[in-house]
Amino acid sequence: MPGQDFDAVFVSPVGRLGIRVEDGALCRLEFLSGHYRLRTARCADTRRLQRSILAFFADPRAVSGIECRLSGTAFQCRVWRALRRIPAGKTMTYGGMAERLGTSARAVGNACRHNPVPIVVPCHRVVARHGPGGFAGDRQGRLVQIKQQLLYAEGVEIRG
Repeated sequence: MPGQDFDAVFVSPVGRLGIRVEDGALCRLEFLSGHYRLRTARCADTRRLQRSILAFFADPRAVSGIECRLSGTAFQCRVWRALRRIPAGKTMTYGGMAERLGTSARAVGNACRHNPVPIVVPCHRVVARHGPGGFAGDRQGRLVQIKQQLLYAEGVEIRG
């Protein structure tokens, strides 16, 4: 049954979100379709993380202290750490991030695509030189609209 692999599935301003928590740390956050059934958080850590994620939409800094347990390559983890250093309300281009990390814009985009906890690791703050760029592997459609909504929640408006 959809949603069983999440510790909570809840409604947010950008649609349903599913989260997975291990030992009090967030390890997965996904943007879900409406086909996923809502799932109430059963433990205190999951409820706390859900509240922090929802608080993002009123104050994007609310997620900055969330502990994450991320699994990825050494390079992906390096990019994800750099993403967490982009302040709320600010953006950086894929090229700018690549220059900072001594790599290519495509490699940065690929690491962003595999980010297991968007919003908390704010890959939405990395944008194309002209427009929002892709999001979670999509170049247009629902996920790119979500990226624009996340940026808008931070006071950033980027037209594609």
